[in-house]
Amino acid sequence: MAHPKSKISKQRKRKRRTHYKASSPQLGTCQTTGEVHQYHRAYTVDGNMYYRGRLVIKADEDIED
Repeated sequence: MAHPKSKISKQRKRKRRTHYKASSPQLGTCQTTGEVHQYHRAYTVDGNMYYRGRLVIKADEDIED
């Protein structure tokens, strides 16, 4: 297995790693509901779950006896 010729200092290593940052997630607006949501994620509006503008799971209605 290869070995480094010299030790990489903490400062040099940390300078290199500063470029690995989390980016903010992309947001989109649903044309069906007008809700702002994250891309490639299901989202809920009034208890109903939507994905790509389509109703996936309908909310349960409250039944009064």
